[in-house]
Amino acid sequence: MSLLIAVTVFVTPSISIAQEEGVEEKAIYIPINPPFVVNYGGVGRLRYLKAEITVRVQDTLAADSIRHHLPLIRNNLVLLFSKQLEEDIETQKGKEKLRLDALEEVKDILLAEDEREGVVDLYFESFVIQR
Repeated sequence: MSLLIAVTVFVTPSISIAQEEGVEEKAIYIPINPPFVVNYGGVGRLRYLKAEITVRVQDTLAADSIRHHLPLIRNNLVLLFSKQLEEDIETQKGKEKLRLDALEEVKDILLAEDEREGVVDLYFESFVIQR
């Protein structure tokens, strides 16, 4: 029992000192599951988009916010993906623009809901379109 108390006493101050000195925590990756599967492209033949997404956050508070607001994040990303036109996402430049738009959407949600920043980036782990 005394060993546990001693470890707690010696470890706890070093953690708070590291946080006070501005030592950054390692990046945290939050997968957004399940993968997104949406129709896109407007009228005419049905087209499908499947995307697996991971969000990189800077700390555990941002990670908790992402997890808490996951239904809203998924809803807004489904709407964003489904309004894409084929010509918008068939090029690498178009896919990168969509990735950046999705990143901004996630950042905006955390800012509006929790007044929190902390989303570093958003990655497509896979991105498949069927025309």
